[in-house]
Amino acid sequence: MAPLDSTIASNLFTIGAERLALLGKHHKALMQGYLDGFIDETAFSEAALKKLIAARILWRPDEQQALALRPLVSELIASMVADENRRQINADVAEKLEQIRNRVQAYRDAQYKGDYSVAELQLQRLTEQVHDLSGQFEEAIDSLWHRLNSDFGFVASLDDKIRENERAQKQLRRLLDGLDLLDFNELIELAEGNSHLRKLLVSQLQSQLSSHHSSLLEVQKRLVELLAKFRQQQARSLLITNMAAFLRQHPKYQPADYPNRSELPPLFNQAATIVPKAAIALDNASERQILAELVRNLPRQQGVILTETPSASFSQQWQDDVIAARQQALKTDVENFYLRVIDHGGKLSALDYLLQQQLEWDSEIWLYQIIAEYQALPVDEKQMFAIKRDEAPASSTNQLLLIRDISLSLNAQAA
Repeated sequence: MAPLDSTIASNLFTIGAERLALLGKHHKALMQGYLDGFIDETAFSEAALKKLIAARILWRPDEQQALALRPLVSELIASMVADENRRQINADVAEKLEQIRNRVQAYRDAQYKGDYSVAELQLQRLTEQVHDLSGQFEEAIDSLWHRLNSDFGFVASLDDKIRENERAQKQLRRLLDGLDLLDFNELIELAEGNSHLRKLLVSQLQSQLSSHHSSLLEVQKRLVELLAKFRQQQARSLLITNMAAFLRQHPKYQPADYPNRSELPPLFNQAATIVPKAAIALDNASERQILAELVRNLPRQQGVILTETPSASFSQQWQDDVIAARQQALKTDVENFYLRVIDHGGKLSALDYLLQQQLEWDSEIWLYQIIAEYQALPVDEKQMFAIKRDEAPASSTNQLLLIRDISLSLNAQAA
């Protein structure tokens, strides 16, 4: 095993010493929690509890459960005091499931005999074993995250990083195989009609394992992303290494001047033809007349002739097409009004133009559309026109201004 860097070793020594000191400082309360199966929070100050949780000595298996010792801490104490009832010789998932089955049977036997104190003790031990099983997966997932955040940064080469990634993926596969061993149909049969067992073996465990599945999915995504990144870096590194080796073997090699060659290799001749783009300069006053001529010569859309049809036979699609056609016809007539102002100049009244052209639009809709088209123009095109509203109050008692008419002219002539 390679020696650790002095800074890393110093950090590990400091953290380890502090956490061992925490175990020694609170040894009585922690040992009592080991015997009781839960931690009496009143025996600690709030600051001490935060330190013990942060030091990964205590944890809360569930929001509704009391604090308990971490599974590894419980196993350490069991090994030191030779407590064979709690000592976990084999940490395999299948072994833990077998212990849970045996504990459930012992709990049911005690209940059947009427020995409720023993049954309560067996239920407590069963609760600890279920939480230990969930805690085993949580510890393994934390170990995976630690490997992602630390081990990949300490190895020197890309090949080592890829090997670390493969090791992490194998550990992830073992965890998923361990989760697959949990058969909830069997656990439901073990719980039968007992509410305590059903909540412990089904509800809580299923919620915890669902969280573990989500965490493993995130770990797997991260591993795949890192592996793709490492493979990409490895390919680039290999290309540079091979190029450097080629240059060492051919020190007089000079890259060819491909731009000056008459015939390029197909690999370099991939550029598409550049198509120049052109546009009318709207800010150039000399081109406005040309633009007006082009717009006036554009083919105009023919209006839709509506025929009377019984409303009961109208389909929704047909009605939408009719509405769209009327809106387009109104827009086209308003555009012609603007073109008339550009062509002939002078000041033109909107209502007078409506009468002259014999358009069948409501005067209010007509004025509204002219204002809307003006508001939709770009800023530089708005400056071409001068719009004047003929407004009057609604009545002698109502000072709300109503637009009676609109006059439009070119700015140069209006001035």
